[in-house]
Amino acid sequence: MLLVNLAGLALIAWIVWWFWLYKPAEAELGEEDLLIVVENGTYTPSRIKVPAGQPVKLKFLRKDASPCSETLLIPELQFSDTLPVNKVKAVSLPALSSGEYDFHCQMQMYRGQITVQ
Repeated sequence: MLLVNLAGLALIAWIVWWFWLYKPAEAELGEEDLLIVVENGTYTPSRIKVPAGQPVKLKFLRKDASPCSETLLIPELQFSDTLPVNKVKAVSLPALSSGEYDFHCQMQMYRGQITVQ
């Protein structure tokens, strides 16, 4: 009984860490093309830093065939697009002001963030 309770608490702690506390490393959009891979329920990298005041081109490669991974939404920009399976899709964004812009699938299971500085 004690072992089951400890396992349950460990699972709860892991869920809290994964969904609310975990912050993956941030990739910076530089001179080289940055490819965002959509696979296994995640965007990799999921946190991207871009310069303020400049148009941005992000490239997505969707390897996950699940229907949820098909749609890319950036609500703050009123942006919506579909990602084809196993093909690179370039997404052009206008010059952005400083701030954080979340991007995700339509069910918000795949989540990422663009940090503009």
